Amino acid sequence: MLRTSTSSRGARRAARAIAATAALGAAVLLASCASGGGGGGSQAVALWGITSDQEIIEPSVADWNTANPEQPIEASFFEGEAYKTKIRTAIGAGAGPTIIYNKGGGTLASYVDADKVIDLTEALGDDVDRFLPFALDPVTFDGAVYAVPMKAVAPVVIYYNEDVMDAAGVEPPRTWDELLDAVEDLRAAGVAPFALAGAAKWPELMWLEYLADRIGGPEVFNRILAGEDDAWSDPAILEANTMIQDLVRAGGFAEGFASVTTDSSADAALVYTGKAAMLLQGTWVNNTFREQAPDFAESSLGYLTFPTVEGGIGDPANIVGNPTSYFSISADASEAEQETAIDYLRTGLWNDTYVDRLIAANQVPPLAGIGDAIAEAPDAEFGALVYELISAAPSFQMSWDQALEPAQAQEMLTNLDRLFNLQITPKEFSDAMNETLD
Repeated sequence: MLRTSTSSRGARRAARAIAATAALGAAVLLASCASGGGGGGSQAVALWGITSDQEIIEPSVADWNTANPEQPIEASFFEGEAYKTKIRTAIGAGAGPTIIYNKGGGTLASYVDADKVIDLTEALGDDVDRFLPFALDPVTFDGAVYAVPMKAVAPVVIYYNEDVMDAAGVEPPRTWDELLDAVEDLRAAGVAPFALAGAAKWPELMWLEYLADRIGGPEVFNRILAGEDDAWSDPAILEANTMIQDLVRAGGFAEGFASVTTDSSADAALVYTGKAAMLLQGTWVNNTFREQAPDFAESSLGYLTFPTVEGGIGDPANIVGNPTSYFSISADASEAEQETAIDYLRTGLWNDTYVDRLIAANQVPPLAGIGDAIAEAPDAEFGALVYELISAAPSFQMSWDQALEPAQAQEMLTNLDRLFNLQITPKEFSDAMNETLD
């Protein structure tokens, strides 16, 4: 049974469709010709993705082309930030690829509202039952599925340096009070409690997402998604942001966190070099530790779920992060191109070879019933933890900057960065964000 996404638009859908169509239409003025575009008549069907997924998708496309020479696919890959602009411009001009990489949520909703991607519900049929239910939530609108998962799940966890923690006499914090005590003890030991790549802004969001959920449950953000009046003034949001600023004032983050970037994983480096004890980040960082500091990852890397908050009503098993990423199919593509794309999404993705490649790369697919296969991963212990988290979570909340519409998401990150840098109060944050609910 498909579930209606929490980002369904209800009464706002018609107005949103007008806005989305206008925004995408304006992009025509900026668009350049996209090679292999969906409506361009090219023999090969164009697939666009991002470079971080290239090692997984490229061999999949090669396998497909070998087995289906009459339905070739041509894959192109772009850096993540550049891709965001390129794909919106191309789609607006009707010159985008047939197979469109996206992260679901607000961006995909704008494509749906503007009739730029096709409904895949009927085409996929029972194949959707292979996925864990949360994986389809960000791409399901009004009961229809508009994209197919194409990579691993990525919940957010806390990583920690066991040697640093042991030297400071600190146990991994399971509650917020324990976390605050750990901050005090680690600072006394001369170590930064948490690394944080504040220059990138989005890593700061993980703190608000988890705290708001622990305090008030997933309904807090669901009300924001629904556009309810003053939803950003929910007591859970105000309390969460107050706790964040208390943590900043207590020295919870490495000095100069506002200038730390995610380039070369500078935040992870602070942990494996012993300059910081902990890091709140997505599961993709596990491979960063294994690649950049293999000895540390083997002997001293620990991980735990986000602490509980006393008095909070959110389930401690709830998680936040990226349920996965997706492929959609362009509505501007020809019928033949759409048919090839559907065939690839149904049989080229998630065959045994594709699943094995993901698991071999220490990635956990959003599939049901693969716990035994995860045990074969290079880092089986971490994979088992992640699979247990995603299988048991009552709620897996999509990263807010992906769930919201792009303009609202950017405003949120800007104001959250000001909050972390103590430039605005929690109330001022909420007031500013309430203005975006229209």
